[in-house]
Amino acid sequence: MSESGAILCEVGTTNRTRICDYERAIKDQTRLLLSVHPSNFRITGFTERPSLAELVALGSRTHLPVYEDLGSGCVVDLSGSGISEPVVGASCKAGASVVSFSGDKLLGGPQAGIIAGQKEIVERIRRNPLFRALRVDKLTIAALEATLKGYQRGSVDEIPTIRMIRLSLENVGRRAAQLIERIGSLVPEDVTVELRKGFSVIGGDQRPISSCRRSLLLLQVLASRP
Repeated sequence: MSESGAILCEVGTTNRTRICDYERAIKDQTRLLLSVHPSNFRITGFTERPSLAELVALGSRTHLPVYEDLGSGCVVDLSGSGISEPVVGASCKAGASVVSFSGDKLLGGPQAGIIAGQKEIVERIRRNPLFRALRVDKLTIAALEATLKGYQRGSVDEIPTIRMIRLSLENVGRRAAQLIERIGSLVPEDVTVELRKGFSVIGGDQRPISSCRRSLLLLQVLASRP
């Protein structure tokens, strides 16, 4: 923003923002409507925020592009695994002019930033001199291509991140039991290794909640002390 000279105009309040707050903030100098999804934090209680559809409708009336920063890059519905994140395709279909998200995190590819949206706007971004300085290398592009092809084929379990997120409690338990068998003969006699139920957090800073709702089996190593 400093490089471009843009000025960020805050709208609404911390916990309550309506579409009319955006509308009142629009001036002759306004060039973009921005919405940032809170991937790694939540404001709970008495809250309100406009939907993407409302922002797109406002952008259409005022002839302003709408930019949504999704952060985590979720491209398949993971609600069945306890993750409630907006899906990139849904934002594009809703009419967002530009959508940005991570190539790693929930997408499960290499660390990168992805910009998608209307061709004209994306081409303008690409022409910025910073694009050459910040563009990713060939290895990153190859890894990202392999990841996206897995989604394209519908073989999401080929992607390690998605496969691990979708593991059932039974599968996690079997893996933990196999690990105990492998290390049981390696630990000293005064060390006990056993399975206990616990909670697990999916990494990558994409979850604002401190723990998953379902229990997972965790490996506990209990050593006796003199």
